[in-house]
Amino acid sequence: MKRIWPFLVPGIILSAVGLVWTLQGLDVLRGSVMSGSPLWAIVGPIVLVVGLVLIGIAIARRRRRVQ
Repeated sequence: MKRIWPFLVPGIILSAVGLVWTLQGLDVLRGSVMSGSPLWAIVGPIVLVVGLVLIGIAIARRRRRVQ
């Protein structure tokens, strides 16, 4: 039985963090030293995509397990 939790939980966390960093870098979320910084507008989407890939792996592993 393949476990999906080692991929799903970090994927959700990375996706949430990546989204927040992206919004801060684009100055949508204000009130932080990261707000308006181009660095976080670049790093945020990268982290978000890594999180989404991990979620996709977890879903694929679950589908293979169910069949």
